[in-house]
Amino acid sequence: MKRSLLAVAASMSFISIPSHAQSSVTLYGIVDAGIAFNSNSGGSRLYELSSGNMQGSRWGLRGVEDLGGGLKTVFAIENGYNVTNGKLLQGGDGFGRQAYVGLASDRFGSVTLGRQYDAVVDFAARFESAAQWATGYGAHPGDLDNLQNTNRVNNAIKFRSVDYAGLKFGGLYSPGGTAGHPGTNQIWSLGAGYDNGPLSLGVGYLNARDPNFSFFGNNSTSSTTASNMTASTVYSGYASAQTQQIIAAGAAYQIGNATIGAMYTNTQFRGLGALASLNSLHYHGTAAFHDAEANFKYLVTPALTLGISYDYLKGYGANSATYQQINLGSDYFLSKRTDVYLCGIFQHATGTDSTGKTAVADITGFSESSTGNQIVAITGIRHKF
Repeated sequence: MKRSLLAVAASMSFISIPSHAQSSVTLYGIVDAGIAFNSNSGGSRLYELSSGNMQGSRWGLRGVEDLGGGLKTVFAIENGYNVTNGKLLQGGDGFGRQAYVGLASDRFGSVTLGRQYDAVVDFAARFESAAQWATGYGAHPGDLDNLQNTNRVNNAIKFRSVDYAGLKFGGLYSPGGTAGHPGTNQIWSLGAGYDNGPLSLGVGYLNARDPNFSFFGNNSTSSTTASNMTASTVYSGYASAQTQQIIAAGAAYQIGNATIGAMYTNTQFRGLGALASLNSLHYHGTAAFHDAEANFKYLVTPALTLGISYDYLKGYGANSATYQQINLGSDYFLSKRTDVYLCGIFQHATGTDSTGKTAVADITGFSESSTGNQIVAITGIRHKF
């Protein structure tokens, strides 16, 4: 009898009992997998199983505790993983997508501390076709403007306002953490968004000092001496930059079942050569990019969305590469939580890339082409829970 009572008591210890009627913890996530075709992967065709296409596969916990008087404690911890092999993403960090805790006020907004998204992602990224129907591979070349949230911000203090008649705003600051050098590795970001009927607007700004280490090298496996900016030849030659600056603005207008969208970003790698050990190409000055995207989506039925977009990326300063990209996509919802999708991406590159070589097509998330052209097709299924 004693053993039976002990067993019951032990099993009861694993049952979560809320300590406050207005407190909650939610388990959530996304499982997204599909099949991808790359017309030119280093000179050869490639077929592969792919994970996190429409959205990055993830699971997380978020919670809230009502403290009374319109004040709440909030937290979130979120892990990214690869469905095809079960491996962790974001350099293998346990909660590499985001991890934060803070306070939220019904009147003013929230202040949170931890690993978080910057204001460009929060307020401007939603206008990019890759954030809607074109899958993450439809991002601007190399995701150099971070609209697809390739890079998070560690050690961040973040504020987000409540909604004031459609207007929201926020900001983020990450101190560098280097004794005697307060500017080293620091990141700050500001943004705002506005929604009123069919019209939506968003702007964002980010400034990252020593981006190779502070912004691109923010995972546990990142190098503290070598380049962490190796994912794309669009920008990999600029690891010696002292500062990365991103300015982004987007807009969308809905007319019946159709939505017309546009966005512009300007990305600059300033102070090239500041990290001499990473400047084998002897760059100096600034390498910068104008990026303009126009997109259109149409709700054929409540379940089916079709979309098309065109993106033009032009380098200037210490950069002369040009990338043109067309995205075509469709997304069909089988239920509120499950959808299937099909997307095609074409990219054409000309000029000289950041490595000093002839620019080749380099669609985000895939190995680069051996020529200036590349076509990618992705089909898959996404389930949200």
